Amino acid sequence: MALTRERLEQLIARSSDSIVGTDRSGNVIYWNDGAKKVLGYDDEEVLGTHVGRLYPDVDEAKRVMRAMREAAGGGKDVVDTFQTTFMAKSGERIPVAISGTILRNEAGEEDGTIGFAKDLREILRKDQLATLGEVAIGLSHEINNPLNVILNQATLLERDIEALANEGDISVENERLDAIRREISRISEIVERLGEMVKDDTYETKGYIGPARMVDLRSRAERDQVPMERLGGLRILVADDDGGIARSLKEILTRDGCQVTTAGDGREALAALGEAKFDLVLSDVVMPNMDGYELFKAIQEQHPGLPVLMMTAFHYDKDHIIKRSRVAGLGAVLFKKPVDPDRLRQTILEAVRR
Repeated sequence: MALTRERLEQLIARSSDSIVGTDRSGNVIYWNDGAKKVLGYDDEEVLGTHVGRLYPDVDEAKRVMRAMREAAGGGKDVVDTFQTTFMAKSGERIPVAISGTILRNEAGEEDGTIGFAKDLREILRKDQLATLGEVAIGLSHEINNPLNVILNQATLLERDIEALANEGDISVENERLDAIRREISRISEIVERLGEMVKDDTYETKGYIGPARMVDLRSRAERDQVPMERLGGLRILVADDDGGIARSLKEILTRDGCQVTTAGDGREALAALGEAKFDLVLSDVVMPNMDGYELFKAIQEQHPGLPVLMMTAFHYDKDHIIKRSRVAGLGAVLFKKPVDPDRLRQTILEAVRR
């Protein structure tokens, strides 16, 4: 099939590249569908207006014209893949590479210009991902190694504390060690997320300060989560002899969508476990009739696999309830002075996942 002028004009009009033509005064006399799609203007907003409106400012338009007149740009009257920026109707700055030429009449006088602009956003995004991949590989190596050392040292420190504490209390120190382990886990997840971005060839950004953006390193599940619905549906048993604390915990967890039952001591808690199913038990350490350790051991025997968390208002574990429970496999301890709702939610989620 012969490439007729009509056919060529159709191809140009439908090209995905932005094609813009101007007259000798710099006014736009032609632009194609690709330019409309990329920049978002209607014909009447552009045709007949100065081409400078397609650039961030007139100076940038003049810079492109100077490049066309310099032989270094690809030859006199020509530019080849000259990088500049277009300004879309939305205000977005769009990086482009222009290949264009100055048009001249039979007398050799300038009669206008024609330019083909390639949208560089996808190409630059690919370059960013490639750079991100190199960074992720380096970070994985440089961060994971010291994280392993920190984790190992935390384990050794925990053993030393247990050996040196004797009759003293170690609950506060263990809580701090747990915090170290949690933060190590968070850092590892962030590094892993970087690797996923490279593998999936995609990333998302979120607002930072003003118009600035930053890469969103949260997992997709974390981005999709609604904070107040994360615990929705969990059945939780709260065992605490302090009625005020039990009621406040019930209110907090109920607002998060949990079904909460309270018990005044360990015996009431065991009775409740015999009547209904629960996803987690949140128990006080010091309670009359049956303390937290005794309740924890009874749950292990009667309801194996049911997660148990302990709470305490004391930093001194004089009866070694926390220490004995940790040795037996207790997940975590919360210090309720007062209860931190975010810490409570996170600890419950971690326990249920385990």
